[in-house]
Amino acid sequence: MTRKRALITGITGQDGSYLAEFLLSKGYEVYGIVRRVALEDPENRLARLAGIRHQLQLRAASLESYPSLFQAVAAIKPDECYHLAAQSFVTYSFDDEFSTLNTNINGTHFLLSAIKTICPECRFYFAGSSEMFGAAQESPQTERTPFHPRSSYGISKVAGFHLTRNYREAYGIHASSGILFNHESPRRGFEFVTRKITSGIARILAGRATELRLGNLDAKRDWGHARDYVRAMWLMLQQPEPDDYVIATGETHSVREFVELAFDYAGLDHRKYVVVDPEFFRPAEVALLLGDASKAKAKLGWSHSIGFEALVREMVDADCAALGVERRRGATFGG
Repeated sequence: MTRKRALITGITGQDGSYLAEFLLSKGYEVYGIVRRVALEDPENRLARLAGIRHQLQLRAASLESYPSLFQAVAAIKPDECYHLAAQSFVTYSFDDEFSTLNTNINGTHFLLSAIKTICPECRFYFAGSSEMFGAAQESPQTERTPFHPRSSYGISKVAGFHLTRNYREAYGIHASSGILFNHESPRRGFEFVTRKITSGIARILAGRATELRLGNLDAKRDWGHARDYVRAMWLMLQQPEPDDYVIATGETHSVREFVELAFDYAGLDHRKYVVVDPEFFRPAEVALLLGDASKAKAKLGWSHSIGFEALVREMVDADCAALGVERRRGATFGG
């Protein structure tokens, strides 16, 4: 029996690494598009793939280059393509709107065009984002909630969503979008607030830091675990018909709650270390994002399995282990 071929853009990131592991467990041949510098510096840039690197086939290409994407798709001829790569840190998108819009929108368009031309039977997944909703007029948000993005990143994702839907409707591509709410893990980038908190705790315990500077503690998010969310991506491409799905836990927590739980688990008093710094506030804040994944549950049979406290606990443990420090005893949840 011929093994299915899956192509992942953004394979070196949090979601890409978990998805690669998941697809390998399903018996896929897994191919990844990476920047050439990643192949030249694998120890640092391919760190999340270290345990499975020998099972992957990586190819250098750039989202900003149609010829390189075209050549990659032509060489691989995937059965499924998971488009996860993007400039994805919202704060950076305020600093460099032009590159965010150019990379994210053109990269999606280039990839869809290559698939349409070379392997139109390939099933395509686009990684949408709850940032597409932005200043949402209703809560929780569903697949029918109007988009009101509040950053160039959110705008680029709305454009990618519409491109994906257009290729589905105009050319018959099996193209689906996952509107994923915040999902974290020990593999999250250090620039994201959740990882900033847990790595900051480890640094404090290790004596490398005496404070943790954060922005808006009252911002609320719907936080899940990336391992759960990549399973939803795969389920979308197994359906007879393509569609769009909100993927979320349906629970909301503030940054403040994350801080309190993480510090409490580590046996620290967050009030002694956390400093609110206006420098880390967004120019246009999104106050509350909360997803309704009822459609995904009904049609895909998907629901999240890892709760908020377990996610916080896993991230604190991983960052402490990375620095060789132990939590202080006396934590009031999770043991």
